[in-house]
Amino acid sequence: MSTLTRPAKVATDSPVRRTSPRRTGRRGAYKGLLFTLPFLVGFLVTYVLPIAYAFDQSLHEKKSTGLGFGPTRVVYAGFANFSSIMSDSGFWAATLRTLLFGLAQITVMLGISLLLALLLDGVAARAVRFFRAGLLIPYVIPAVVSTLMWLFLYSPTGSPVLDLAGKAGWHPEFFGGINTYLSLGNLLTWQGIGFNMILISASLQALPRELYEAARLDGAREWRIAWSVKVPNITGILVLTGMFSLIGRLQLFTEPLLLRQVAPESINTDFTPMMEIFDRAFKTGDYQYAAAESLVLAAVTGVLAFVFYRVTNRKMS
Repeated sequence: MSTLTRPAKVATDSPVRRTSPRRTGRRGAYKGLLFTLPFLVGFLVTYVLPIAYAFDQSLHEKKSTGLGFGPTRVVYAGFANFSSIMSDSGFWAATLRTLLFGLAQITVMLGISLLLALLLDGVAARAVRFFRAGLLIPYVIPAVVSTLMWLFLYSPTGSPVLDLAGKAGWHPEFFGGINTYLSLGNLLTWQGIGFNMILISASLQALPRELYEAARLDGAREWRIAWSVKVPNITGILVLTGMFSLIGRLQLFTEPLLLRQVAPESINTDFTPMMEIFDRAFKTGDYQYAAAESLVLAAVTGVLAFVFYRVTNRKMS
């Protein structure tokens, strides 16, 4: 009889270690956290902490000791500052004034930006790059520099525009009444047309060209294609640019502050809510009330932006 022998097992130096999927997932999560750590630190330092500090300041107020002639000290006041803001007619008048002005100015600015984008959409590629670069220059210029430039053009003394108008027998006034809003609106529109036009133009370039060819085969002219094909397909970017512009107008500060140098009667210290907050904090010295106003303005801006986004999306869908 033959004896059957089993093959010997091959000896290994060390057992094979298998990494569990859970441990691999944890390592990936740790690596992802390390990559996002610089952003999280920057977000915490530049965004979360200032808001927390402003909220802490808004819960305090300055009180004078004695009969009001002694030194002031900061005491806890709870939500007293917020209650005072609810009945502060100056703050709400500035907010309403800026909001109404912004709605009118944004409508004109986006209308011009849309028109320019539609015109550039039918131009050759080389010409489009040239015009895009030229129209984007006002946005690249810092707000202070562009405001000072227009301040020189609006100035009653030394303005070449007023000199030419005077020779033609026309003496325009850039400030006073409605002219103040027109001058400020002209400046803001000049600054924002190029940037919004670039965004709208990029959305138009992303549309499939087959839509235009189908419309032309149906006998539609170019203006009809623009109104019935192009514009309905870029409503998303129009809503987005409108929302961003609305947020920017409620935070309007630099331009009216500089224009006030030549028109102090037309642009007062509470012309916009940001100017009122600045005056309250750095001229009056009431940092606590100014912090509360800043938080209220941020909340109002967020609510209005959300409502604007929902309403415009519902109408355009």
